[in-house]
Amino acid sequence: MRTLHVVTHPEATHHVEGVVGGWYDSQLTPAGVRAAVSIARALRARIPDDAEVELFSSDLRRTLRTADEVAELFGVAPVLDARLREKSYGEAGGRPQEWLDRRFVPPPAVGERMDHDEGVPGAETKGVWARRVYAAMDEILLSPCEHQIIVTHGGSLTCVVASWIKMPIESAGYAGFRAPSGSITTLREHDFFHNRQVVSLGDTRHLDSTAG
Repeated sequence: MRTLHVVTHPEATHHVEGVVGGWYDSQLTPAGVRAAVSIARALRARIPDDAEVELFSSDLRRTLRTADEVAELFGVAPVLDARLREKSYGEAGGRPQEWLDRRFVPPPAVGERMDHDEGVPGAETKGVWARRVYAAMDEILLSPCEHQIIVTHGGSLTCVVASWIKMPIESAGYAGFRAPSGSITTLREHDFFHNRQVVSLGDTRHLDSTAG
């Protein structure tokens, strides 16, 4: 059976500084680096030693640093893909969160949500964001590899899971799959029925040893 292990990068500097992430190229904090080590060890414990493994990662520093820890234990080089980045918040990236909060225009409860203008110059719409993550997923799944690791961001995890269950793009505007920083989400496809399961969402049990 194909299994996808989807990692959301752990604590980064923008988290503790209270600034907007998105495409702002923050890096892992010391606590984040320790968590990345725990993530890699947890994945190594879950995946058989003789299994073929592929590793994909967003190209931002916080995800790449996480992927590097995984790469070291598995002996594979990460394939970097900018399409796995977090949503771009345009001019808000790297600014205080309250700067974005004052300008942000939330999407309507009904009507057009995917191409909604959130009021921040240069920011991606949900539609642009979702389409690029969906395209990355389509390419990743062309490979028959049984174990694939994807290192991405908390927001983009929703697009990864929505793509996995073949949710239409227009419906993804309402989707929200929440996963904490440093989590592992497990997705599995059955060989016979080809059902696509969400086995676990946002598992953080491996982080217990890094707390404090």
